[in-house]
Amino acid sequence: MGVYTRAGDKGKTHLYQGKTISKSSLRIDAIGSVDELNSALGVAIAQINDKGLRIKDKLRKIQNDLFEIGGALANPSSKVQGLESRVQNFEKIIDKLEKDLPPLSNFILPGGGRTGSLLHLARTVSRRAERSIVELSEQDKVQNEIIIYMNRLSDLFFMFARFINDIKKKKEILWSKR
Repeated sequence: MGVYTRAGDKGKTHLYQGKTISKSSLRIDAIGSVDELNSALGVAIAQINDKGLRIKDKLRKIQNDLFEIGGALANPSSKVQGLESRVQNFEKIIDKLEKDLPPLSNFILPGGGRTGSLLHLARTVSRRAERSIVELSEQDKVQNEIIIYMNRLSDLFFMFARFINDIKKKKEILWSKR
């Protein structure tokens, strides 16, 4: 399989089973947003050097999930298996972290340390990918569990960012109205 096909030279790209569509389509935008999220997540993972956290393994699994989600977006007749259980797992992790972290009584600004900041960035890219997928779902077929997964994923990234900042003693900055 070659890296280039020259179809992109005309603003087109190939989907599963060779179907050619415009690179400006909602489907390609959603696929690209998921791919961008996967890359942003890779940058965050590269910053995690504490093996004892076990977050790195969880994030790598999410990267694999995102690869499968991108594939399902490219082939609407396919389904990603196991997303419901993954969402349930995310909720358990979020609930545990929420109990272990200082409670929030105000909004926080994205930031803290380098890794926490990168996880906040992944959260915002995740939200954009979710919006792209929802927009696509309003016009074409998308597995509903993908939307639910993406929604919960951004919540998980928020909690992971808070957790990393907490254990690394990186201060979260509270938002204050001017």
